[in-house]
Amino acid sequence: MGYLDMEYENRMKPAVSKTEREKRLEQRRIDAHEAMEEHRRAEAAFRANYERLKAERVAREAQRPS
Repeated sequence: MGYLDMEYENRMKPAVSKTEREKRLEQRRIDAHEAMEEHRRAEAAFRANYERLKAERVAREAQRPS
């Protein structure tokens, strides 16, 4: 017997209560907010490092004789 032999009723997901759906939805919102905050922090760190490296490069180029 393989998975194809299962009855349809056995494959149905159990019903989820309204409070459980709301709880899951709220958790998804929280997770999304945390992910966006993490992305913003990473983007800010990247931008700061980019600007620092750019300033160092410009300073090196300014010191180099033409």
